[in-house]
Amino acid sequence: MSQEIQPATAADIVIIGSGIGGATMAAGLAASGADILILEAGDHLPDRPENRDPRAIFQHGFFRPKENWYDENGSAFNPGNYYNVGGNSKFYGAVLTRYRAEDFVEMQHLEGVSPAWPFAYEELEPWYGKAETLFQVRGTLGEDPTEPHHSTPYKFSAVPDEPPIGALRTRLSAVGVHPSSLPLGVDIDTWLSHGKTPWDAHPNSFSGKMDAETTALASALRHGNVRLQINSRVTRLETAPGGKTITAVHYEKDGGSFLIKPKLVILSAGAVQSAVLLLRSANDSNPRGLANRSDQVGRNFMNHNLSAVIGFDPRFRNDSIYQKTFGFNDFYLSDGNGGAPLGNVQLLGRISGPVLKSDLKLVPEWVLDRFCAHTVDFLAMSEDMPKPESRVRVDGDRIILQWIRSNWPAHQKLVAQIKTVLRAAGFPLVLSKAFDRKTPSHQCGTVRMGTDPAQAPLDVYCRAFDHPNLFVVDAAFLPTSAAVNPALTIAAQALRVADHIVSKDLAQ
Repeated sequence: MSQEIQPATAADIVIIGSGIGGATMAAGLAASGADILILEAGDHLPDRPENRDPRAIFQHGFFRPKENWYDENGSAFNPGNYYNVGGNSKFYGAVLTRYRAEDFVEMQHLEGVSPAWPFAYEELEPWYGKAETLFQVRGTLGEDPTEPHHSTPYKFSAVPDEPPIGALRTRLSAVGVHPSSLPLGVDIDTWLSHGKTPWDAHPNSFSGKMDAETTALASALRHGNVRLQINSRVTRLETAPGGKTITAVHYEKDGGSFLIKPKLVILSAGAVQSAVLLLRSANDSNPRGLANRSDQVGRNFMNHNLSAVIGFDPRFRNDSIYQKTFGFNDFYLSDGNGGAPLGNVQLLGRISGPVLKSDLKLVPEWVLDRFCAHTVDFLAMSEDMPKPESRVRVDGDRIILQWIRSNWPAHQKLVAQIKTVLRAAGFPLVLSKAFDRKTPSHQCGTVRMGTDPAQAPLDVYCRAFDHPNLFVVDAAFLPTSAAVNPALTIAAQALRVADHIVSKDLAQ
């Protein structure tokens, strides 16, 4: 772990944010010898009892950020967007899945077209393998018919099913779907040694999850040329006269205002906050914000269509602790009958009485616990298409998230298919609940990469077309959301970009 330092005023490379993108960039650049400073707006997440207390997390909102964003109608909401070392990955489920090869080409959906990436899956494939090694992914190849080519195997075996989940996998296979082990950044022995915690998205303080802090950042900080500075909120990027080169990064720390003048800036604050910072850095030469010649900064915001699907069977006794070990993609590339793609299905962390109580306040918790003892919980995930009108804007100090869902009919069909499968597998009661905009856990788009500066802010190495020493490396660069968790794809591209920067001596 790094030690706190005096507010920095010099560095060759400044990385803004320590989430998946920023931490992986730091790990990829560390051996270059460049003086690298990571500015993180938050602090380390301490190990405290609330980290594994579902009542604190779900009923009392103990970890919710102390901020509001606003929707397009001006209504305030409290977003699930976290500020701490490791970024949002401290609260993620650690599912580290590759996009399918088909996700890199144009794909027709029920409601619109998911555009092609500026390069094919094969270009990113070696970096996927390096990212899986860095994040210590546990997995098994050969179970998922949609699995793309892997040139390297997983170095760790998949997290095993507990007995009720193993029995469930057998029941699902018997009705014709293809359960496959999820690729997970989870050291299950360490996880369980800290307590019998069933919820996959609990705040992680070195307690078994391979998040940005525990893997990539830890690797980077083993190099003496990499520093981490916490509680340092970047407020503005300054350009040279003419508006091209980024000359200064302005930030606030401990009530003071500081600036630093690096050679290279890596912006990795997350899809929403990276767009916000670029927009707030507008100047006379860049009146619409930095990197925004195309007027695409903040646009094309995507957030997966997500629903929880809960199957109840009074004969099924679910006493598993960690149930999130498999998923199935039978409806990923089509609806199962040759129709348009629907999406991914994966187990959720266990939903318990305290979790349900946050929504069902009038029902006694013991009743909910008895119900949950006979349930299994799935996550349905469908692609959200990029649309210019779905966007992040700023209005003074306000962040406005104008999320316009797309492909919702496909998501409803996916939920219906899951219900059919679960009923066929012996679960007579199946319930579902959609996630809302308060949970932008898979936020992406907003500063997309491409080949045409008139259509995209970034090139294929996430370098801003308008600013030669600015890179944006987080979920913002994603041209499409696909229908799987985005973390591993962000990490793979970060390693690819870091190698490009080193090979071209761009930090010199």
